[in-house]
Amino acid sequence: MRHSVAPRTADADRRQFADDVEYYLSLTPRQLPSRYLYDDLGSALFEAICRLPWYHITRTEQRLLNAHAGDILALAGPPSTIVELGPGSGDKLATLVEGARSRMTVHLVDISAAALDAASRALDGHADVSVVLHQAPYEAGLAEATSERRGEAAWGGRTLTLFLGSNIGNFDPPGAHAFLRNIRAALAPGDAFLIGVDLVKPERELLLAYDDPLGVTAAFNRNLLVRANRELGADFDVDRFGHRAVWNARESRIEMHLVSVRRQRVRVPASRLDMTFETGETIWTESSYKYRPDDVAALLERAEFRTIGAWSAAGFQLTLAEAV
Repeated sequence: MRHSVAPRTADADRRQFADDVEYYLSLTPRQLPSRYLYDDLGSALFEAICRLPWYHITRTEQRLLNAHAGDILALAGPPSTIVELGPGSGDKLATLVEGARSRMTVHLVDISAAALDAASRALDGHADVSVVLHQAPYEAGLAEATSERRGEAAWGGRTLTLFLGSNIGNFDPPGAHAFLRNIRAALAPGDAFLIGVDLVKPERELLLAYDDPLGVTAAFNRNLLVRANRELGADFDVDRFGHRAVWNARESRIEMHLVSVRRQRVRVPASRLDMTFETGETIWTESSYKYRPDDVAALLERAEFRTIGAWSAAGFQLTLAEAV
């Protein structure tokens, strides 16, 4: 059984996009929030990135789930409700659901309708699973999911919330703390939280993962300009912006930038912007923070979670925590 919670309207999302573009492109250095990378095309390109031989996160995380799903579910309750924030293709969630072998409700939260559809289809063969789709930002979707759960008279058992794929790396340290605190606030004591985190590794390996030889990550990054042209009436010439990935060792993060290859003028009517980009000027589109194992435990503890299990391989770690 599958049903959806009504998403925000397209007009509201477009207005928010326009307001964010106006604000962030007016900063120094110019920036754009990474969440806007994930329109339908961006989500499809990211799924392609996950299949590249240089991007190990998805495959390693899947192997860890295949090997340890039983342990995770046993330590988590087992749960009667699973909420996944940013489910992607749904393959990792399907691994956990198959291991549960019991009736449960699954809530999928993503701003991309295409991602929600793909993830929900991955669960189609599970007759005992009721799927609820929330086309919304993570915190709003989780609030909807836990609000519904608490409103069900017959509800019982624990909730397991998933935040996989090292998506926590898209937040700077204060933002990661605030995000985890918001997740904790939506959960009840004893609920479980499973997070996937990419660990610090050699610079060359990191750069290949974010600037692949086939140019898929470059297309993913430049699609942000295509989206601005389509939705906001901007006139970015995509061929005049290159893709750059750099490892910032001091901040422990990979940065993705769009680089102007020549002096050019760009207008974004919906955002009331008329800008001149100098040659070499960049738009900072994404940061991907990398952690050490002790950092993960400390981050969760500060957000009022207690680590109850951890599994790692090939520079990636799954950590299971309990809300305290």
